[in-house]
Amino acid sequence: MLSIYKEKILKEIEKIPEDRMPKLYRVIHLLVSELIPETKKIGNRGSLKGVWKDSQIDESLFIEAKKSLFPYEPH
Repeated sequence: MLSIYKEKILKEIEKIPEDRMPKLYRVIHLLVSELIPETKKIGNRGSLKGVWKDSQIDESLFIEAKKSLFPYEPH
């Protein structure tokens, strides 16, 4: 037996025109992902490609960090 809220939701969904269903699906999917967050997957991080997009590296900070970590290397 469906709960009262599920029945109400299904009745509202029946009012939506078929051509609007893809958009409704995206909205529902976003709501579900916010209400029931996925647990973190250990060991399956995926790619970090594109994380920093067009970020620029400040070479002086990189050199300074390298000197502090490896003071024995010639600079």
